[in-house]
Amino acid sequence: MAIRKVVKIGEANLRKKSKPVKDFDEDLWQLLDDMKETMQANDGMGLAAPQVGVLRRIVVMEVNNAFFELINPEIIKTKGEDVEEEGCLSVGPFRGRVKRPYEVTVTALDRYGYPFTLKGEKWLARCICHELDHLDGVLFVDKSMDKDKYLKQGGKI
Repeated sequence: MAIRKVVKIGEANLRKKSKPVKDFDEDLWQLLDDMKETMQANDGMGLAAPQVGVLRRIVVMEVNNAFFELINPEIIKTKGEDVEEEGCLSVGPFRGRVKRPYEVTVTALDRYGYPFTLKGEKWLARCICHELDHLDGVLFVDKSMDKDKYLKQGGKI
């Protein structure tokens, strides 16, 4: 395992759409292990592959002491509404309020290519939405209710 460099806002790859994973092999497993180690080393709650410079639809998350790997994830259902502050390893110290669904159901594949469904509420739902946005080149500052504050502080979009 290795800690990878986290791509920061302003770097072009962070804004590109990721491609689906097709090969479920040792290279994928190494990437997943590296992403987990990178996320934990940076005190993150989640990390998407574009944040380590890999344009693939891969997410790792650790919420409420539970670890998740989502490959080619798709949100299939949302319910309710919740507003909380978010941060991001790719953005830096800024935290801003974002409206997200209170509950989310997602389908994904595991590291071996087997499908599963995951349902999350509150923080897990928020983390799922935040990380899946990364797969489409979207950052939380784009959706933040505090975007003006971020820009006034010299933040980049």
